[in-house]
Amino acid sequence: MSRLKGVAERDTRVGFRAERKDFGASVPQGLLKAARKSGQLNLSGRNLSEVPQCVWRINVDIPEEANQNLSFGAAERWWEQTDLTKLIISNNKLQSLTDDLRLLPALTVLDIHDNQLTSLPSAIRELENLQKLNVSHNKLQILPEEITNLRNLKGLYLQHNELTGIPEGFEQLFNLEDLDISNNRLTTVPASFSSLSSLVRLNLSSNQLKSLPAEISGMKRLKHLDCNSNLLEAVPPELANMESLELLYLRRNKLRFLPEFPSCRLLKELHVGENQIEILGPEHLKHLNSILVLDLRDNKLKSVPDEITLLQSLERLDLSNNDISSLPCSLGKLHLKFLALEGNPLRTIRREIINKGTQEVLKYLRSKIKDDGPSPSDSVIGTAMTLPSESRVNVHAIITLKILDYSDKQTTLIPDEVFDAVKSNVITSVNFSKNQLCEIPKRIVELKEMVSDVNLSFNKLSFISLELCMLQKLTFLDLRNNFLNSLPEEMESLIKLQTINLSFNRFKILPEVLYHIPTLETILISNNQVGSVDPQKMKAMENLITLDLQNNDLLQIPPELGNCVNLRTLLLDGNPFRVPRAAILMKGTAAILEYLRDRIPT
Repeated sequence: MSRLKGVAERDTRVGFRAERKDFGASVPQGLLKAARKSGQLNLSGRNLSEVPQCVWRINVDIPEEANQNLSFGAAERWWEQTDLTKLIISNNKLQSLTDDLRLLPALTVLDIHDNQLTSLPSAIRELENLQKLNVSHNKLQILPEEITNLRNLKGLYLQHNELTGIPEGFEQLFNLEDLDISNNRLTTVPASFSSLSSLVRLNLSSNQLKSLPAEISGMKRLKHLDCNSNLLEAVPPELANMESLELLYLRRNKLRFLPEFPSCRLLKELHVGENQIEILGPEHLKHLNSILVLDLRDNKLKSVPDEITLLQSLERLDLSNNDISSLPCSLGKLHLKFLALEGNPLRTIRREIINKGTQEVLKYLRSKIKDDGPSPSDSVIGTAMTLPSESRVNVHAIITLKILDYSDKQTTLIPDEVFDAVKSNVITSVNFSKNQLCEIPKRIVELKEMVSDVNLSFNKLSFISLELCMLQKLTFLDLRNNFLNSLPEEMESLIKLQTINLSFNRFKILPEVLYHIPTLETILISNNQVGSVDPQKMKAMENLITLDLQNNDLLQIPPELGNCVNLRTLLLDGNPFRVPRAAILMKGTAAILEYLRDRIPT
């Protein structure tokens, strides 16, 4: 009994509460019994309007079974119970917590997200062992000063409340590593935040911040800073001195200039889309040695400097919805996996090239670097003219652009002369779109050693032949607007496939084989009848960045999909599910994933 002595001294009535009636009826005795053994109690989603006394007093009162004079085995001796260290009471209807919270001094995890709390009790200061506190999705307007007493706190989650300020002394939480204050009503960030020297992740998104304190640069361990959806017109130059920073989100603000980052040598992702940035200069790029993702969409950029080639690590570049009329040919030297150009008045690249995707655009730009001399088209035209059997084949495209193009012919089969025209030339792209094909031409297998892009969209395909599965260099496959309802498991052999477009077909589930193609980065399967996805298998797809499930038959979105943290674009509009609500969907992928993660049953 000595272990309970401290608590007993604070409550002289301990041991005499058996007759007390409380709300324990809503907590099965079996749960309480298990909690005394494990030290963990999960009361999530039990429609509780207040926390039963038997929960607060679980380590104080004698268990009910003991009062009933039940016999105890060696493993069930109640006086050897474990202190409660983890309490989850999320997804209930709690409007307040009582000071009885102090009766659980051993708590290391307290999760009360998704309730209706407007305040926290001052007794929270006595939870000195607390390491994780989740009070997200409540109605908190202020935080008690006593929260600064939780010196062992490592994770504090306050997102989706109504906070307008941070209490003085907050910097005393010097062990804090993860702090989320997004979706509140903050207008300022205290300069004292700089003393949070252990902080690794800070989320300030969706507040009303007009500026950031220069002192924020004092967070020497900070890796992830999210300031999306605020009112920032500039960021302090000191931000450029944060040597540990790896991810920086500044989307949906009022920035007019792109910051420079001379000391941020580890910066991997920079998101400054949906601002008012007009100039992208060499000075903005020269220090981004490690950058993998650069998001500049929805700004007012008019040009891209040749110095873009300095970003040799860059994998994703989003320039969509700017005022860019031309691109430097040197952009073709980058090894991009994704390049977005939609919504720009580009005049130097034909629309059909842009529509074919990233690799085709880069290939075109590279060809412009080489094409300084006269075009060989004269000799090509001569060859075409002397070969009547190939008069319908674009031989010029075969030789100069490495494209086998026989699109928009409304034909039911591809003539042999199309394949014959390839001869010994290298072909990297095939375009048989906008025809009446009911099956894939078997001779496509002749190109298996070289073709990387295949476009079979707008045909009448109802199945995929095994010949296509032999194109092991395939990276881009367009099968939209066909009659497909399944994919063969042999497609698993497409070990380099990065993008597949299955929109406007007849799929009722996400094809199983897609989960087994680890290189996939983009899956477009909108406008089908997909009713479910497997979040566990999806999580294993570590390279998947874009998933378009718009206009399908999804009745629910599994919360575990929120664990697919590599997703940068998740599109769910046009499905019959009720949650997440439209307001969440409008906030973008990061907000959707966070919403789903917060609802994963613990």
